Amino acid sequence: MSNLEQDPQESVCGGLVDVATEPVSELLIGRDVVLGGPRGMKVTRTLPNRDIRMVGAWCFVDHYGPEKATMRVAPHPHTGLQTVSWLLEGEVLHRDSVGSEQLIRPGQLNLMTAGRAISHSEESPSEVDLHGVQLWVALPSADREVAPAFEHHAALPTLTAPGVRVTVIMGELGGAVSPARIYSPLVGAEVTLDAGGEILLPLRPDFEYAALALSGEVRVDGTDLDPGPLLYLGTGRSGLSLRAERPGRVLLLGGEPFEEEIVMWWNFVGRSHEEITRFRREWMEGGEFGTVTGVNDPPLRAPELPAVPMKPRGRRR
Repeated sequence: MSNLEQDPQESVCGGLVDVATEPVSELLIGRDVVLGGPRGMKVTRTLPNRDIRMVGAWCFVDHYGPEKATMRVAPHPHTGLQTVSWLLEGEVLHRDSVGSEQLIRPGQLNLMTAGRAISHSEESPSEVDLHGVQLWVALPSADREVAPAFEHHAALPTLTAPGVRVTVIMGELGGAVSPARIYSPLVGAEVTLDAGGEILLPLRPDFEYAALALSGEVRVDGTDLDPGPLLYLGTGRSGLSLRAERPGRVLLLGGEPFEEEIVMWWNFVGRSHEEITRFRREWMEGGEFGTVTGVNDPPLRAPELPAVPMKPRGRRR
């Protein structure tokens, strides 16, 4: 899924403003967002957050479900990012303007690289139990004009320990390397723990990290983490302990702090308010973002963009 808010706010992110230069344990409470109007699907959005806007290049985190629902997201645009779709339950059909059509199921990865411009749609074939996360990765300036592309990975590398299974979705963890293409040093992994399962994950001290419980309750570095908030862990860690008294799942996100400042609005990632304004105009005028075929719904109209850009933030730390 994507950002379907009716009144999205422009957000200035990155630039090392929020990066903790030491290990921390900060619970970041997300906000509930209803996608596509009052009857749409509810998601919990923990990035960008009021206090922490990014974790490495990860700039957007929506957790939805589990609930019985029908997903139907009409064609809409993206720039300057990668979308990472990860399911725990259900199935979703992806179509995009480079001609991709791919059904994703739990444990599989759909990765779309927007580059300069792409559009896509998402829908569940019928009302199903849906549970998953939608993540965005900001592309660095050197790569944000790459040609749009799509990857589907039905099998991903894993690490195992007694009662624990770690699936490496993006990047590298403990020597296991995902086949997904990345443009900055980062990692995304799902940790599944049986009752009594525990593991010490190897981390990179130069990365910043965060953890999101997807189900159950998992103790992460001494903090009991339930689904909902994002636990920001800062930098300077060489390992992270996880333990579950009952079955649970945790999403681990990490990456080299993203030094560039970005501007996010609706489904665009750019570098300035003026650039976002241009992206919106190009989408509304048509052509730059291509056409998604096989979809009956008309493309989404972009919301109105505030005329005044958001002011840069002061340093929080």
